[in-house]
Amino acid sequence: MTILLVTLLTCGLYVLTKKLAKRYPILLFHPLIFTPALIIITISLMGISPQTFDQGAVVLTHMLGPATIAFAIPVYKHVEVLRKYVVLILLGVISGSVVAILSTFLLGLLFGLDYHLLISLLPRSITTPLAMEVSEEIGGIPALTIVFVIITGILGALIGPMVFKVLKIKSPMAKGLALGMGAHAVGTNRTLEYGEEATTFSTLAMIFAGIITILLGLSVLPLLVNLL
Repeated sequence: MTILLVTLLTCGLYVLTKKLAKRYPILLFHPLIFTPALIIITISLMGISPQTFDQGAVVLTHMLGPATIAFAIPVYKHVEVLRKYVVLILLGVISGSVVAILSTFLLGLLFGLDYHLLISLLPRSITTPLAMEVSEEIGGIPALTIVFVIITGILGALIGPMVFKVLKIKSPMAKGLALGMGAHAVGTNRTLEYGEEATTFSTLAMIFAGIITILLGLSVLPLLVNLL
């Protein structure tokens, strides 16, 4: 019963915030911001504890994996184009992943962030299921990592189009790679307005960034953690 209640509550509030965001396109009404806020308010009023809600959300949590894998569909449809640019894609994603991790680490040290906060921040630039695994692997707090992943995705999806406009970037491949690398799943969803080709490259960037960050999580990140 709890699983059904939590699933219906979460999905219902998400649909509501999607409609609000479409009608009032402001940051506050973004589904990834407004939905959690409404959920917190609702379960508080209903007297549902966070632990009970977490147990009831098990179905939605397990759907993260299949949802991420589904991004492979547009990749398959444009596989010939991807083969042509595979080296360029890999170089861009590898450099982007390294910069994301090192910049987070150095800025965290500069601002004197708490140890656990900094460790949880490091995998913020990949999609949620993978970020949780990397965070746990290096000793971070997965729940905090999820928050940082969402914030990164939303900001990337909002700022990215502005950057494209200022720099006059028109290439679907460039837009897709930038949003997939910088804003993972949220950015990939934003590329839908640029066409299927942009979504394909964004999906690939997101997948490769996840794989690369996992590899770094097993090698480089432990070394950075030891420096702390």
